[in-house]
Amino acid sequence: MTPTFVAYLRVSTEKQGYDGLGIEAQREAVRRYCEQAGGRHLGEYVEVESGKVDARPVLAEALAACRAQKATLLIARLDRLGRSVSFIAGLMDARVAFVAADMPFATPLVLHVMAAFAQHEREQIAARTKASLAAAKVRGVKLGSYGATLALTNRTAAERFAATVRHAVEEARAQGATTLQSIADHLNKHSVHAREGGCWHPASVSRLLRHLAARPSPGAKLANS
Repeated sequence: MTPTFVAYLRVSTEKQGYDGLGIEAQREAVRRYCEQAGGRHLGEYVEVESGKVDARPVLAEALAACRAQKATLLIARLDRLGRSVSFIAGLMDARVAFVAADMPFATPLVLHVMAAFAQHEREQIAARTKASLAAAKVRGVKLGSYGATLALTNRTAAERFAATVRHAVEEARAQGATTLQSIADHLNKHSVHAREGGCWHPASVSRLLRHLAARPSPGAKLANS
């Protein structure tokens, strides 16, 4: 029997929802999983909402569609569903089968554990950020300017890294790569590591092209695809 899937995609802001940031990568992950599973894609539901919010009307519609069509809810990554253990537990209680393309063989117990670790990590990051801002305030740093300085530092570092892989991107385009996915495939094939040290995906290539556009080389044309 051919498995059937209903895709649920989520982005955190309206800007991401409108310009496609993050959505393209999720669609590609869903498409690949569906293809590998030999399944049929019945529809797609896109929600623009923070992962911190448990109320998800579009997710509710996707779950209803799954129940009506006896389909499995398919997401690109576990963190697209929610950021709390209670939310994941509630979703499981909805009695709708769901699968994350990034960990398709995960059992309900594994998903609970993963969600617990993710929640703990976010709490730790929030605590460290709060402590860092408090320490900066004690030193007399205006928090607004402190945040702007951090943003500028991060952006500068990203642009410098982008410059180191500019040649590889230009080479990919010269060989016919015209989409974010094809550029990512070229970089991965030639062992050009992403800034975080992992593989390239459409979303990370999109960010790379934006940084390259911020500091274009003479005569370079790196328009985002």
